[in-house]
Amino acid sequence: SDIAAVLHAGFTPVFVDINPDNLALNTELVLQAITPKTKAVFLTHILGYNGLTDRLISELRSRNIRLIEDVCESHGATHNGGKLGSFGWASNFSFYYAHHMTTIEGGMISTNDQNLYDLLRMLRSHGLVRESLSTSTRSKFANKYPDLNPDFIFGYYSHNMRPTELNGILGLSQLKRLDNNVIKRRKNLELFLSRLDTEIYQTEFLTKGNSNYAFTLVLRNKSIYLRDLVESTLRSNGIEFRRGLSGGGNQVRQPYLKQIGIAPPPESLPIADHVHHFGWYIGNYPDLEEESIEWLCQTLNQLAR
Repeated sequence: SDIAAVLHAGFTPVFVDINPDNLALNTELVLQAITPKTKAVFLTHILGYNGLTDRLISELRSRNIRLIEDVCESHGATHNGGKLGSFGWASNFSFYYAHHMTTIEGGMISTNDQNLYDLLRMLRSHGLVRESLSTSTRSKFANKYPDLNPDFIFGYYSHNMRPTELNGILGLSQLKRLDNNVIKRRKNLELFLSRLDTEIYQTEFLTKGNSNYAFTLVLRNKSIYLRDLVESTLRSNGIEFRRGLSGGGNQVRQPYLKQIGIAPPPESLPIADHVHHFGWYIGNYPDLEEESIEWLCQTLNQLAR
């Protein structure tokens, strides 16, 4: 969805590989990829992990390049004590029903930029200028188009993306429980990683400040046999999972990018490609019992023996 948004806006996405310890963009590779044409860095915080580094934030500010954060899977996670989504020029959150909190569908954009906030209010409502909170903006359009009803000036090409009151009620009711649920999710992840066989699975994830969305399971070595065994075992026990982790895995393997001819070779992103083939996520939720996590890890650890 992030890449699609970039494409719809008329920009060209540039891809770099990820860190194995938080599955986010590698800071050094991002900085190496910046050119005079770079307008922004769009960073996704995957599965509740903090993808930010102080170096990335500092360098982007010094170069006057905007940071956009995708916090869809990381509600409540932090960087240096500050909530993810509060560091960039803008950030987006998803309230899809499987995420930390839900309004069934929909999401939210956050920003401290008053001009962007004003523009977003109009864009979410067919581009209607009356949605602007700026008197000068409304007056500018009204004066420029005196033949139009000021209440029905469509200043921008857009769609209806307004949330409903029902969505708001659902979201606000869950917001009260978010912090406690994040604490429970963190404890579940810590137990899960502590019980996995470290010779088989990667466990060195950067968990500080996380708000785990789903258990992260990545094979340490490439083994199609073990990969297939993991999946057949999970299926036979009725455990849902997703291979490739978030968003369909390594995006440069997806047909929509190949069709428009901007996908680099998958091998140029080796860590993302390893996760694509040999990584999964398994559901985590606040009321998951410790016994179930222990059993899951025991089952996974026995597969390579």
